[in-house]
Amino acid sequence: MDLPRYDHYTNASKTVFEFVSEGPKGRIRKLVEYVPVDAHDIYNLGFGDAGESEVLYDDMIVSNNGDSVKVLATVAATVYEFTDRYPKAAVLATGSTRSRTRLYRMSITRHLREIREQFAIFGYCRSNYWEEFSKEKDYEVFLLTRIENRKELWLELKTINLIIKTAE
Repeated sequence: MDLPRYDHYTNASKTVFEFVSEGPKGRIRKLVEYVPVDAHDIYNLGFGDAGESEVLYDDMIVSNNGDSVKVLATVAATVYEFTDRYPKAAVLATGSTRSRTRLYRMSITRHLREIREQFAIFGYCRSNYWEEFSKEKDYEVFLLTRIENRKELWLELKTINLIIKTAE
């Protein structure tokens, strides 16, 4: 995506990314973390303000720093970088609140054509099934993988459904 984004830094394994949001509320450290879940090659994307204590990040803080588009573009850039390193990975993402999940869906919708050039993207519906992402639907969870993994991922969606149900 050709959007303004922040410079970010990553660890050697490219599983944790850090950047700084800059706006009216000052400089706020942000972290993006990719954590493997129980299924093979599936990673949860976690994101939030850097924690002050033992917690790596807090995904419940509302920063309101006036740069949400730039922040989301930076998070999206980490997805590209992460999947460059782990090309078979599937990335699971959801907001920490319904309004954040809605914000993510709107951003995906706005950039869907560009996303689909390199990724297959799916949405998890409340009726407990996965489908190819549709602009007209609300989803609880998003799942994406490099386009070349699309067919293989379809075979794994039942396992993913079990993981989601277990996590609820």
